[in-house]
Amino acid sequence: MPFANFTRFEIDTGEARIAGLQGGSGPALLLLHGHPQTHMIWHRLAQRLARHFTVILTDLRGYGASSKPRVAPARAEPAAPAKQATPAPIPHDLYSKRAMAADQVAVMQQLGFDKFLVCAHDRGARVAHRMALDYPDQVERLMLLDIAPTLEMYENTDRAFATAYFHWFFLIQPEPLPETLLAAAPEVYVERVMGSRHAGLDVFAPEAMAAYKQAFADPATIHAVCEDYRASATIDLERDRDDMERGHKVACPLRVLWGEFGVIEQCFAPLEAWRRVARDVSGRALACGHYIPEEAPDELYDEILSFFEAQAN
Repeated sequence: MPFANFTRFEIDTGEARIAGLQGGSGPALLLLHGHPQTHMIWHRLAQRLARHFTVILTDLRGYGASSKPRVAPARAEPAAPAKQATPAPIPHDLYSKRAMAADQVAVMQQLGFDKFLVCAHDRGARVAHRMALDYPDQVERLMLLDIAPTLEMYENTDRAFATAYFHWFFLIQPEPLPETLLAAAPEVYVERVMGSRHAGLDVFAPEAMAAYKQAFADPATIHAVCEDYRASATIDLERDRDDMERGHKVACPLRVLWGEFGVIEQCFAPLEAWRRVARDVSGRALACGHYIPEEAPDELYDEILSFFEAQAN
């Protein structure tokens, strides 16, 4: 029972209802998951980390047990202007990393934590990157797992990256194409995306894989996931470019870890990329692939204790 001593919660953030778990005591540590997963990615670490931290695990907006706001389909033609027109909504902004980061800050504040530590993987790491930029007084230290900055990855795409991360380009296609195709065989998609990486499918605990498949079988999740990626290829990139132009960088200490046998190692220079967008960067490759919390939990545990300055029992 990886979360036996944790308490479940649901918190209304205004735009979404975020589900999560809290356990342990000590400095607050927020853990965020990636795609196509849920908070279950932390099942090999949560109990151990709870000896040192107050651990908060959430499902991102659109994922797992959290709510999945529906994005209105784009109009084929613009509506006639009203006499007192309200500002048009920004396309895909409901799933922008700014909106998803605001969810997590609201959760932490409602749980009583004005300042906290963050360790995040994959999509959650992109949310955490934006969180550190938008809420520098709240995020004290940041650990990001197996990503390069979104802008870096899109602007330096080549055939190797596009082949390995095909879903980045499939999911951003206009609705309803990806939603329709994914809904026809969601389990096939989950197994293909997760099983095609370095470790294959054997590294995932059966109960964790069952949870990921169950969550992804919901058509509302599929739509939300597509919107997450559509936002990353549009409004998120605009905001990232604006930060670069203004010299706005992550100010808190940043530790980046990536898999030695993964796409980030093969296609990018992670430390160089992060030093262009953050002021205090350290990091290294671990002997694993993409899914660090499940492939290399012991190494990650040691890294978390060291970087977040906890003492091992």
